[in-house]
Amino acid sequence: MKYLVLIYGNPASRSAWAGMSDEQKAVGLRAYVEFNEELDASGERIVSERLAAPELTKQVIVRDDRVSTTDGPFAEIKEQLAGVYLLECETEERALEIAARIPEAPYATIEVRPVMGLTGDVGFEL
Repeated sequence: MKYLVLIYGNPASRSAWAGMSDEQKAVGLRAYVEFNEELDASGERIVSERLAAPELTKQVIVRDDRVSTTDGPFAEIKEQLAGVYLLECETEERALEIAARIPEAPYATIEVRPVMGLTGDVGFEL
């Protein structure tokens, strides 16, 4: 089963990162490299990506055949999506175990969501 793991940064996690020295940041990034290598070796990591700062976010809104965009960040949202992992795991428990080991987990909110294909309850297959 595929699971999307969403990493949400928050003001405290962004502040912690901003307050780190270059050496501390390098250690943190190395922890991710090692984590990714372990998941690659087990075959569980399909892809992972770190996302750009919330200030670079754009929303695309389509209403009545009109397209508009707005710039981020969006003040009403304190937590911003900071990165993602797409995993292939035997069980949900394994996906949760992996999510808890993400180096940023002590500072961020981590969400694990099963990935649904284009089949199932909708009554058709593509």
